[in-house]
Amino acid sequence: MKSAFIESRPFLLLSLLFGISYFFVRDSNIPGLYLMLWKGAGVGFLAVYALVRLHRIDGKIVGAIMALGAIGDMAIEYDQTMGAIAFLVGHILAILFYSRFRRHKLAFSQKLFVILLVPLSVLIAWTLPSDRADALGVAIYCLSVALMAAMAWTSRFTRYQVGAGAILFLVSDMLIFARMGPLETSMIPEMLVWPLYYFGQFMIATGIVRTLRHEMASESSDPVQA
Repeated sequence: MKSAFIESRPFLLLSLLFGISYFFVRDSNIPGLYLMLWKGAGVGFLAVYALVRLHRIDGKIVGAIMALGAIGDMAIEYDQTMGAIAFLVGHILAILFYSRFRRHKLAFSQKLFVILLVPLSVLIAWTLPSDRADALGVAIYCLSVALMAAMAWTSRFTRYQVGAGAILFLVSDMLIFARMGPLETSMIPEMLVWPLYYFGQFMIATGIVRTLRHEMASESSDPVQA
């Protein structure tokens, strides 16, 4: 128990500290570079957490996915295209990762949900920007997020943590797209985008680590702390 606390809890606590506090300091007078690093630290410490808690290739992959998210969080403050590219690469890596952990059997309702999730998300995203020149790019980017969420939902990781976290990530991005159109003057995206995104990432990282560590424990018959 003590070893687990020393190895993992500080990184989760630091992630929560920076991830939650960023919401309250993002409009403050903190210099831009420090605020950018503050923003990236929330998900950045999730990357460290995954690397520390999973001593195998899966930990490196999950760490890389989270690290790309943190890079995207920071880069998007200065260049939206660079930030979007970092997130896009992270989504592709996540899709490939989840494909290795496919759930063998899905209920009809779960299959229907996934079948509808991707095309409906892309269609809605395409309709949102007021500037129609942005619509195609938004739809293409949304495709990567929706596919990531669909793959997470159909993976054998818990839907109530990893699957739900991926859906929160998707909803957060949909609100960003809505801010380009119908919710341009609304406070809803301002209030919800960051919390949905950050806690979605937190749920994904901790859910994957918990599942894989329990599997490792079952293989070795040793108790484990996630």
